[in-house]
Amino acid sequence: MSNDIKSVAAELLINVTPSETRVALVEDGTLQEVHIERLAKKGIVGNIYKGKISRVLPGMQAAFVDIGLDKAAFLHASDIVTNRESDDNSPQKVPDITELAKQGQFLTVQVIKDPISTKGARLTTDITLPSRYLVFMPGSKHVGVSQRIENPQDRNRLKAVVGQYTHEHGSYIIRTAAEGIGERELAQDAAFLKRLWAKIIERRQRAKSSTMLYEDLSLSLRLLRDFVGTDLERIRVDSKLTFELLKEFTQEFVPELFDKLEYYPGERPIFDCYQVENEIKRALERKVELKSGGYLIIDQTEAMTTIDINTGAFVGHRNLEDTIFSTNLEATKAIARQLRLRNLGGIIIIDFIDMAQSEHRSRVLSALESALEKDRVRTNISNFSSLGLVEMTRKRTRESLEHVLCHECPSCKGRGSLKTTESICYEIFREIIRVNRAHAADRFVVYASEKVSDALLNEETDFLAELELFINKEVKIQPEPQYGHEKYDVVMM
Repeated sequence: MSNDIKSVAAELLINVTPSETRVALVEDGTLQEVHIERLAKKGIVGNIYKGKISRVLPGMQAAFVDIGLDKAAFLHASDIVTNRESDDNSPQKVPDITELAKQGQFLTVQVIKDPISTKGARLTTDITLPSRYLVFMPGSKHVGVSQRIENPQDRNRLKAVVGQYTHEHGSYIIRTAAEGIGERELAQDAAFLKRLWAKIIERRQRAKSSTMLYEDLSLSLRLLRDFVGTDLERIRVDSKLTFELLKEFTQEFVPELFDKLEYYPGERPIFDCYQVENEIKRALERKVELKSGGYLIIDQTEAMTTIDINTGAFVGHRNLEDTIFSTNLEATKAIARQLRLRNLGGIIIIDFIDMAQSEHRSRVLSALESALEKDRVRTNISNFSSLGLVEMTRKRTRESLEHVLCHECPSCKGRGSLKTTESICYEIFREIIRVNRAHAADRFVVYASEKVSDALLNEETDFLAELELFINKEVKIQPEPQYGHEKYDVVMM
């Protein structure tokens, strides 16, 4: 197989190391999404086990269940399904645990909470298997629809379509992501879940003791499941072991992707071939350059993300209004890509450059909506506000790229800026005066970063000398290489 890299419509690149798996979605040669899963942070929530009740605890209305792990797992009476199809919406009285569980009994259970410290995993018998658009519920006969799908016509359409796939083993809940989705994609999801549940039943029947029946899919498998029905040209994997696992998985559950799998044995890292590493680095920066010379400034906070558009050096049109309009139009595509690439969710405020013409504002808004059509995550866009801002929301599906790869700066503590060296020097002068008034001291020693110490002994040396005269005490400066820019200590001697 040739390792020549050529631009194709859309492909997945899967990079695997012992500690993490990274998946990149490349469209027309440009990175659009990055997904990262680190082995150390992967839990067991979602895993399904054949468990054996080792002890019933009537006082706690719970039971300990052996699922093959070091610690017994915990199953409360309220997490044991007794009648899924009850039409009575009033709260149901939970039967006594002794009526629901017997020592030595085998149950099919799913982990809903990871083990923590000395506590074992928490379990439920209310099994659910999610796919991209549906959730399979064993034992159910009724189709459910997410409350977030508000359009009554679409709710009825989806319910009618998915109702065809209900079978003797269970039914489905239609997820929010299914809004507006066609019958072909829903049928593919239902077929995938049906095959998956049949495999779990088969494993349960064969198992003679406590064992895992289903492990929640790894990142690479989850993404293959979620990309069923999308126009992927190929899927390239740089790990032979993962490639073989994906072949087995696709052959059994998503055969339509089997022929698109390729093993990449090249010496050059697969992400380097597609400039993915460089794009990831750029996705962690505040400033995003536009080809025209304009740029975006993206600031992510806990409450929201703000995106500011600037013309920069772009002066390519005859008048300012045309320049602004062109920059805003170009920015819409860049914004749509950055939202996917950085996986920004929640409230997003976009500050387009002010446009005088309403037609320009309308066309920019349409361009943004069009650019977001490829986004697999649900978005909602409002009109321009009276202040010229566009507010939009993007559903949070996972941690943003910045939160996965970065932590808070120990120097600025998330402020995004540091005090100037001059400000810190004057702060030190004030602190010396404050301490001198409150305490009796013969002299002072100031411990500060090398940059601040250097400024105190050079640019600020005249003020330091005046301070010594003012308090009539010696002040010694001691550089501390390990100190951050804003850290200092004033010590009395």
